[in-house]
This record gives sequence, structure tokens and C-alpha cells, in this order.
Amino acid sequence: MFSESTSPRFSICIPAYNRARHLPALLDSIYAQDYGDFEIVICEDFSPEREQISAIAREYAQNRLGTLHYFENEANFGYDGNLRRLVEKASGEFCFFMGNDDLMCPGALSTVAALLERHANVGLVLKSYAWFDEVPEKINQEIRYFAEEREFAAGSEAIRICFRRSGVLSGYIVHRQSALAVATNEFDGTLHYQMHLTAIVLATRGAVFTPSILVHCNNSSPEFGSSPSEKGTYTPGRYTPEARLSMISGALSIVRELKGSTGIDVVDDVTRDYANYFYPYIKDQLGLPFRQYLRLYRGYGRMGFDKYLMFHIYCCLAYALGERNFDALTRIVRLRLGRSPQFGIAG
Repeated sequence: MFSESTSPRFSICIPAYNRARHLPALLDSIYAQDYGDFEIVICEDFSPEREQISAIAREYAQNRLGTLHYFENEANFGYDGNLRRLVEKASGEFCFFMGNDDLMCPGALSTVAALLERHANVGLVLKSYAWFDEVPEKINQEIRYFAEEREFAAGSEAIRICFRRSGVLSGYIVHRQSALAVATNEFDGTLHYQMHLTAIVLATRGAVFTPSILVHCNNSSPEFGSSPSEKGTYTPGRYTPEARLSMISGALSIVRELKGSTGIDVVDDVTRDYANYFYPYIKDQLGLPFRQYLRLYRGYGRMGFDKYLMFHIYCCLAYALGERNFDALTRIVRLRLGRSPQFGIAG
């Protein structure tokens, strides 16, 4: 750690694994905020680019004394383990996670700070965000789940709304002490540690949604697959059918465990919610040969999705049309329904 820090409102938590070239732009986007009550916490996860990441972090820490804290993991903890370590190392009231190749939008921290002033007992802030390709000027999709700010009561209501929608890490904002209290390695290898936090934190604290775009997410290839908990399931650089099945199975295991530990039963609600917006979980698999795709389809079905009509519609129609044609059809349907031209993930 570079320096001591008092407890700030936000800990900007960055899990660092490779992608050193993107780190300066991310840090610049954070330091350009018009709200200054934050620290930055970086945990480097034993990646091949550790030396480059360390040099960048040290340079920024020297120029911004007391605001950036850099840690190096003694082994490759993997995605889930590194998120848990970030929560341990943070000191802010809320952890505001950022992917290591993404960008924080201007005014994001002041927007969230004002939101938290208007609402009490907040465990999680449900964000709006945008995707870009290659460079942030190429925004291809904005995700807003609702048109206006909304609050959700602690318990099943907040969990049903926020669970699936917590899948994208950047802009994930959670009450730190609540997250720290429920730390576990039970779900390591699912790539869904933040969704475990969503489920268990929202059992006792509420959630609030903001329609303001907080982060821009880089539509880049995944780096998962190097840690002991990920090897054999994930392949760095792409999502295989086995990886997709493992991720969805992991998500459902979290809500099943929630039922056992708290008595809150949202298993059917969450499964239905996934089924109604299933396209993101097959989109990158539409080029598979038919027999491989059929195995994927049946694998998902055995998880309980086969009882929902929308699951079958997404899987069959998307494969028949292909990604480009299905995306075009989705945009046309949404425009005719008077909704923004987003894919099914935005629901």
C-alpha cells in the first residue's frame, strides 16, 4: 500500500489482470470526477503484465498522494477471489467496482453520492451503463432498465430486480461493510462473486436504480481461465459453451444457497428473469455447429429454463437468424414498441 487514507465515501475497486495499456485512461476518468471523496484500490492478480501495471500505479500514486492504494496478490486468485480481496482492502463506505479496461463517466460519483443522500439503508446501486467497441467514441448500446430513479425494498423485491442485472462488474456499487460481512470462497470459479454479494446484501438492505449512465464498458475478450478455480472451465480470450453453462449454473447456485441460508426463495423468479432475457447468454455461441449448439441448448434446458417459452424462442430464433439478423430484428421490434433500440439484456 502506498499511503494511509481516512475512510472515504467511495472505494473505487479495480481488479487488475493484464490490459495494462488501458489502465491510464481508466485512472484519468476517475481523477477527472467532480467529486473528490474517494480512494482507488487496485489488486493486481499475478498477471504476466504485473510489472507494467505496477509502474503505472506507482506513477499515479506519487502524483496523487493518499488516494491510490496498490496491492499485488501472492498468487492468481481469479476473478471471484480478487473481488473479495478488493473488498477486504477497501476502506470506503461503498465499493464502486470498475473493470480494468473500462471508463467512469463524467459526474458518475457525484450522481451516486446525491442518490445515496436521497435514500436510506442502501445496499446496492443498480446502474445504467453503455458498451463501446475498441474506443469509447464507438458506443453501440446503452442499458437503462427503467426510465426513472427507483427504489426497491430489502428482501425478495430487491433481489429479484437486481440479481441478473448485477452481471456486469463496472459500475457495480455495494455497501462495503455488508459485503465484507458475507465474504466466502464458496462461489469461486463461477465468475459471479458480485452476484453473491447482491443476493445476500439485499436480503437486509434496499437497492436504488439510477437512469444516469455511470460507466462505459469495453466490449473486449475475457481474460478468465488462469487461476486454479477457473482452469479447465474457462479459456482466456473467449467464452466456450462449457464456460457459459458453468456461469449460468453458478448464478443459479447462488440463489439456491440464498434460499437455504436466509429462507428467501427467488429461485423461480430469477430463473424466469434469465429466460425472458436469454439472448446475451447465447449471442456469442450462435456460430457453433448445430450439434454443439443443440447440446448447449439442452444443457440450459436441464437447469430449468426449458419450462419458459421465451427461452425456447430466443434459442431457436437467434440460431436460425444468426447474430446480425437477430440484432436487426430486435432493434426493429423495440422501435415499433416505442422502446430504446437495445438487445434483450436491457430488460
